[in-house]
Amino acid sequence: MTFNPPSRPSLRSLSSFDSSQLAHPLDLNLGQTTDTLSSSTVHTCECQPHASDHSASIYLTLDADQVVVAVNPNGAACLGYTPDTIVGQSVFNLFSSADQPKLKSFVQHSLDATEIRQDVLHLIGRGDRLLAVRATLQAWYGQGTQRLLACHGLPPQSPLLQLKTWQKAISAIFPVSIFVADANGQCIDTSGHYREMTGMTITEVRGNGWEAAIHPDDRQRVCAEWLQAVQTEGAFHTEHRLNPDRAAVVWVLAQAIAERDSDGNVVGYVGTLTDITERKLAEETLRQQADREKLLRAIGQHVRQSLDLKQTLYTTVTEIQQILEADRVLIYRLHANGSGSVMMEAVAPGCKAIRGQLLPEAILPPNYYQLYLEGRVRTVSDVEQDSMSDCLVELLKQLEVKSKIVVPIRQNDRLWGLLIAHQCQSSRHWQPAEIDLLEEIASQVEFAIQQSELYQQVQRLNADLERQINLRTAQLRLAFDFEATLKRITDKVRDSLEEDQILQAAVQELAQVIGVNCCNAALYDLEQGTSTIRYEHTISVSSSHGRVAQLAAYGEIYDQLFRGQSFQFCSLVPHPTRGHVAMLSSPIFDDQGVIGDLWLINHKYYAFNEQDIRLVEQVANQCAIAIRQARLYQAAQAQVQELEKLHRLKDDFLSTVSHELRTPMSSIKMATQMLELILFRNQESKELATLPSSSVAALTVPHSLSVTTATLQKASRYFQILRTECQREISLINDLLDLSRLDAGTEPLVLTAVSVPQWIDRLVEPFMERMHQQQQHLQIELPSDLPLLTTDRADLDRITTELLNNACKYTPANETITVSARIQGDRFQLQFSNSGVEVPPAEQSRIFDKFYRIPNRDPWQHGGTGLGLALVKKLAEHLGGRIQVCSTTQQTSFILELPFVPTS
Repeated sequence: MTFNPPSRPSLRSLSSFDSSQLAHPLDLNLGQTTDTLSSSTVHTCECQPHASDHSASIYLTLDADQVVVAVNPNGAACLGYTPDTIVGQSVFNLFSSADQPKLKSFVQHSLDATEIRQDVLHLIGRGDRLLAVRATLQAWYGQGTQRLLACHGLPPQSPLLQLKTWQKAISAIFPVSIFVADANGQCIDTSGHYREMTGMTITEVRGNGWEAAIHPDDRQRVCAEWLQAVQTEGAFHTEHRLNPDRAAVVWVLAQAIAERDSDGNVVGYVGTLTDITERKLAEETLRQQADREKLLRAIGQHVRQSLDLKQTLYTTVTEIQQILEADRVLIYRLHANGSGSVMMEAVAPGCKAIRGQLLPEAILPPNYYQLYLEGRVRTVSDVEQDSMSDCLVELLKQLEVKSKIVVPIRQNDRLWGLLIAHQCQSSRHWQPAEIDLLEEIASQVEFAIQQSELYQQVQRLNADLERQINLRTAQLRLAFDFEATLKRITDKVRDSLEEDQILQAAVQELAQVIGVNCCNAALYDLEQGTSTIRYEHTISVSSSHGRVAQLAAYGEIYDQLFRGQSFQFCSLVPHPTRGHVAMLSSPIFDDQGVIGDLWLINHKYYAFNEQDIRLVEQVANQCAIAIRQARLYQAAQAQVQELEKLHRLKDDFLSTVSHELRTPMSSIKMATQMLELILFRNQESKELATLPSSSVAALTVPHSLSVTTATLQKASRYFQILRTECQREISLINDLLDLSRLDAGTEPLVLTAVSVPQWIDRLVEPFMERMHQQQQHLQIELPSDLPLLTTDRADLDRITTELLNNACKYTPANETITVSARIQGDRFQLQFSNSGVEVPPAEQSRIFDKFYRIPNRDPWQHGGTGLGLALVKKLAEHLGGRIQVCSTTQQTSFILELPFVPTS
């Protein structure tokens, strides 16, 4: 055997070492280790010349070139060699590579110095065993330049020897690979498990050969971490893969720690390689499970947060393609005709995209359809080895599919579509976990589809509802516009009592609102059998205003109008000026019959809608009402004019009669007085004094005429009746004449300033005796600062006299007549009130009419002409004021209001 210096190990081979983890898997204790070591093959030199406990002596003689020229036989045997094998070798080949720098320094020092140098070194024995020795190098006296290297064996407590012993003991007990490296990080030794795990021999592993056992993808990282641990003399810990050439990749946990001597110097590294493939597989399984759960949560959350089905499906296929590392993931949508299309897909780079393509029915055979509808999942590891139809295989080849998995997507007992994953680069065996994942995702997709369809249904319902609301709003707006238009037209129609203005307003409004080219209105003369256009609105042709048509000449048209029916039609024969047109006709009629008609004319392609027809009919009805009202008004006006004429004739007659009766009544009155003087002698002198001398001479009668007393009493009563009735007729005639003058409006006002308190005192004095006789009480209420009133005193006297006379006439006994006055703004109010009497509301509006008397309201039976209050009203108006009555709770008041202008 030849010794070759071990090559410097690469610093990129061994795995890291953690002392805590080393103690845990090996679970070492000193007692067990000592027992193990006692039975293990720890090599110490048992052939030393001086037997001592654990000592061994190897004596090497070196020449000037550091070559062994002699060795003691026991020493050679201790190393497992014969002396001939060792002699001739360089001393550097006998010691471990870790000791080379120390050995060189050791030899160099022995050449320069005379003292003896000692150090701990490691000899290499047979089978690459290390033997720790305490080496002493000194000059070999008497041998010239030769030196003697004495190596004395050390107990097995040397760190590297102890580690080597532990390695063999632990490897025999635990399935852990152990490696040992020197202080420079080069591999020195490994356990048998290491070689079994990596498939490499100890010779291949030593130095930097161990790096070949590391997976190429992990090699650079592991070597860098080992170099850093050696440089920092720290612990080494990493995970990496081995056996890149094997079908199954092996994961290992590499750990190492530095071993130090008693001085704290690093003498080497010891570490372990632990097979963690199962743990890695479990971690990968957990990771995949976590990723799947994360994917399911993400898809579920997206389904809950989004109602966009396309976005949900895109997220689904993208996430599935990434987590399964599939070449293509797609959503296949089935159509009603049996075909389908790729609705959504996610493809890996370099793979063919098929989204949007319509796939033939062969992609889904009938027997597969039923299985998918039942929820069956189909997996194909290799399409060429599967028992599917040739056409389907050919189709999948066109799509570059080598392997696939198909999961059904169902919705309401129907097959909505398929969730499909394709492997295009190579065949693939689909794992149960992957199948479960796709089934769960398909369930989420089914829920998303259901939710999307419900959302779309709600959207459609909302759209329909909104459409209905808009339609209803439009109808209401149209109805509102219709009512507003109809009201505007009705107001314009009702504003006039002239037939032509009524028809003009209706025609103009209809033409503008409906937007026709022509609109006209006609009235019928049923006696003459004609229809005359009274008004027409046109924008394109000449007007037909005033045209007269014979009703009998167009019987087909007017028969419908006389039945109250509206109709529209298009002219078959072109009109000379209008051409072909569309026409709408509506009758103007009421309960008394048809009055006329409305015509609307537009271009021949125009169709009058229901709203137009209803509006025209409503306007026609309003026109009928307005025309009837106008005709009634005209008839009423004619009657009013006739009545006014009769009233004027009556007034003229009364005025004439009054004038004609006034003179005879005056004569009758005077004759009555004269006759009374003749009959009653005892009154002669007194009465004659009041008559003119000519009258007295005429009335002289013979003294021979004699009358009895009884006769005189009767005559006196008759004369009283005659005098009273004569005076009443004279008053009636005077009132009629005054009313005639006031109606004529020719009587001027004579304005004077009146002191109201003095004027009232003077005016009520003649009534005091009458009130006393009738047991009536008079009360006058006047403010002390009442100013002067400027008015016509004669008219005011007449009004006041009539009102006081009226109060005395209708006030019962023991009741009060009150006269009051006040200033109210720019009005002077004079009020005459009497208690104990009340005028019914129905009578109050008629109390100022001529010749009207309230029945059964005269307790004193004074009678009257019925012209007093009528005259009072006329006189009040003549003075610029007014008179009104107020009667409640047995109290009646007449309030006279006159204009008041303060005097300076």
